[in-house]
Amino acid sequence: MGEIRLEIDGREVKAEEGMTIFEAAKRAGIPIPHLCYREDLAPTTACRLCVVEVEGARTLVASCAYPVANRMVVRTETERIKNARRLVIELLLSDHPYDCMTCEKSGTCKLEKYAYELGVREPRFLGEKHHYPLRAANPFYERDYNKCILCGRCVTVCHEVQYCEAVDYSNRGFATKIAAFFDRSMEETPCVFCGNCVSVCPVGALSEKAGRFQGRQWELKKVPTICSYCGVGCTLLLNVKNGKVIKVTSDKDLGINRGWTCVKGRFGFDYVHHPDRLKEPLIKENGSFRPASWDEALDRVAQGLMKVKAEHGPDALGVLVSAKCTNEENYLLQKLARAALGTNNVDHCARL
Repeated sequence: MGEIRLEIDGREVKAEEGMTIFEAAKRAGIPIPHLCYREDLAPTTACRLCVVEVEGARTLVASCAYPVANRMVVRTETERIKNARRLVIELLLSDHPYDCMTCEKSGTCKLEKYAYELGVREPRFLGEKHHYPLRAANPFYERDYNKCILCGRCVTVCHEVQYCEAVDYSNRGFATKIAAFFDRSMEETPCVFCGNCVSVCPVGALSEKAGRFQGRQWELKKVPTICSYCGVGCTLLLNVKNGKVIKVTSDKDLGINRGWTCVKGRFGFDYVHHPDRLKEPLIKENGSFRPASWDEALDRVAQGLMKVKAEHGPDALGVLVSAKCTNEENYLLQKLARAALGTNNVDHCARL
C-alpha cells in the first residue's frame, strides 16, 4: 500500500493509503476522544466525539471514518473542536443517570472520563429523560437502557464477531434504543451470552452480575490466565480482591482470542471457590476418602494401572483425554498410553 504524508496538529505524520485520520493519529501517538470507535470493530460514527478539523472541509468530520489523503492538514484540539465535543457530552448527559457513585463502570467509564477531561459538570439541556426498567432476567448480565449512549458497539460485536444478531437499533428519534427483536428478553433471542457486548460497552449500560458491589475497578487486581474450559487457550483476566475472584474480564491486546470470550470463559468461574472443589488428592480406604500427597496418589495410580496390565493385558486399559487440556497435555497422555501402558485405546471427549 502507498505511503501518505499528512499534517496533524503541526506534526508530519506517515500513514498508509486506506487508513482513517483516527488510525493515523493513533499510530503517531496523538489521542482523539472517542466513545463508539473500537479498532477491531467496523466504525459506526455514532458518537461524533472524535470530530476533527480538516483544512478545506466546511464542517467537522468524524476522524474514525474519514480517510487520510496526501498533504492533508488536520487539527484535533482547536477551541471549535472542544466546544463540539463538550456539546456531545452535554447532550449525552442530559439523558443519563447521575449515579456514578454506585455505577459498576465508575473509573473505567468513557463518558465519565471525557466529561472530566472536557470540564463538563452538568448539561445545559433540561427536558424529558428516559426511565426504562432494569432488564436483569438472565443470570449473567444486566441491561440498563437509561445509561445507554447508543454507540452501537454491542450491535456491531453481536453481528460481526459473534454472528448472533440478537440485538439491534429499535424505534426512531428520542425513543431509539438497543433491543432484541420485538423487545424480547435475551433468553428468547439467538443470544449465546458470550458477554462480548458487555466487554465493549463504554458505559454502565451493560454490566456483569458477578462482582456487583464487591469492588471498584481500581481495587481489583487483574491476573492473566488461560481459560480451563477447552483447548483453544483463550486469555482471561481474573479480577481478584482479597484473594477471591470477583469476576472475569478480557483484554483485546492479550491472547489469541483478542479479548473475545464464550459464556463459559467469562461467566463460568464460580467453581473456583466452590466448597465442593477438590483441592488435594484423595484416596479411598475402608469406604471413605482421606487426604494424600501427590506422590502417594500418583504411586497408587501407577501401581493400579500396572496391576491391570499384568493381569489382563494392555488392551484392558484405556485413556480418555480432554478438550479442557492443552494440545501438549493431550499429546503427553496419548504418549503415556502407547509408550508406557502399551495400548492404543485412546479417545477424546470431543471426538464426535
